[in-house]
Amino acid sequence: MTKATGPIYAVHFRRRTEGRTDYEKRLAHLKSRKYRMVVRKTNKYIIVEFANFDLKGDQVVTSSTSRALLKIGYPGKSNTPSAYLVGLLCAKNAMKKGVTEAVLDIGLHPATKGSLIFAALKGAIDAGIKIPYSEEILPSKERIEGTHLKGESNSKFNECKEKILKMQ
Repeated sequence: MTKATGPIYAVHFRRRTEGRTDYEKRLAHLKSRKYRMVVRKTNKYIIVEFANFDLKGDQVVTSSTSRALLKIGYPGKSNTPSAYLVGLLCAKNAMKKGVTEAVLDIGLHPATKGSLIFAALKGAIDAGIKIPYSEEILPSKERIEGTHLKGESNSKFNECKEKILKMQ
């Protein structure tokens, strides 16, 4: 087959062609004029950021990863309890910098009911940030606390959660 050429052929943005950005979703988030709670999942870590739009590029207000949980005494992995704690930690830091409400930006991750992304959302909501959501998408309390995981200690989760909530 030949490549399409001519006056009606339009080349997509580079990040769209690479499958890295959904510009329709991004535009909808930016039109809200609120901070974006950006949640990304890798094979090893959970990354949560609060970002605001700027013409020169997005300005990240605060950012946390599940690796930062090691300093608090919790093994930061890519699981549901870690996602909740990272969301809680990042939201507490964002509130110190004046963020009171935001919209959730999950990027190209699928919006699966009870996923890690929504565990991070639950953490941010518990910290006190107003984010629109539906109760039915959040993971269950047992999954958030990690009782379904083998080898994870529920008391360690609760200790870490208390430490984060007491942070000034």
